[in-house]
Amino acid sequence: MRYAAAMLLLLAAALPASAAPGEKPIVAWTYTVRPGDTFQTIARRMGVTMKELAAANALSYPWPVKVGQVLKRPDPPGAPVSVPGATLTQAPAPDTAPRARPSPRPTPRPAPTPRAMPSPRPVPEPLPAHAREPGAPRLAWPTSGAVVGRFGVIVKGKVNRGMDLATFAGMTVHAAAAGKVIFAGEEPERFGQLVVIDHGNGWATAYAYLGKLAVREGQQVTARQVIARIGRSGEASTPTLHFEVRKDNLARDPYAYLPVRL
Repeated sequence: MRYAAAMLLLLAAALPASAAPGEKPIVAWTYTVRPGDTFQTIARRMGVTMKELAAANALSYPWPVKVGQVLKRPDPPGAPVSVPGATLTQAPAPDTAPRARPSPRPTPRPAPTPRAMPSPRPVPEPLPAHAREPGAPRLAWPTSGAVVGRFGVIVKGKVNRGMDLATFAGMTVHAAAAGKVIFAGEEPERFGQLVVIDHGNGWATAYAYLGKLAVREGQQVTARQVIARIGRSGEASTPTLHFEVRKDNLARDPYAYLPVRL
């Protein structure tokens, strides 16, 4: 009887999970176990299988957890992995060939008056890391500002799951598309003040490092509606917006879903 129960649990661990109605999804990339949590409910709220969660945290069956334990979300398939000590480039060999003595330089002519350079042409946005999926929502840029962090880039040992835009404190943040607010509040692990909007069919957008929030959980919002103002919370050391696009709780490159900016 105990063997049959164990087999049923292992089969359930291999199936992808999704948050049950009324459960808050876990949007952070790490989670601290709280009273009442079980390994199964944590995996379901993260939207991953128990086997994937166990492998990411080097846990063995029956996957015990305790209050205060920190669990890491599994990386999505194909995510870049940082290799400690990897050498990106090799220094060229020193040039040991004998060099001729330079001849005396002639007296230089006066430099001509420099002409004003024409304004450089705008550089188009780089290509996204993957193609846009059919049926994906049409998104608008959540705020203005220069992109200072790209999807998939490793910064301080962590892979960026979205994009970072440098902005000014107090600037407005807009909903990228219409939907329902499923999280609005403090995320203590990394993101600080955070808003997550569900756009239906498994699509969601997340807005982090915010200041003052202008929406609440359960509220319906329209596209381009103001949902918050730029602040400096979580890991942000300067006014920044961290923006993510997710499909079934897996991160996607926002560039594939946003209009091109010139």
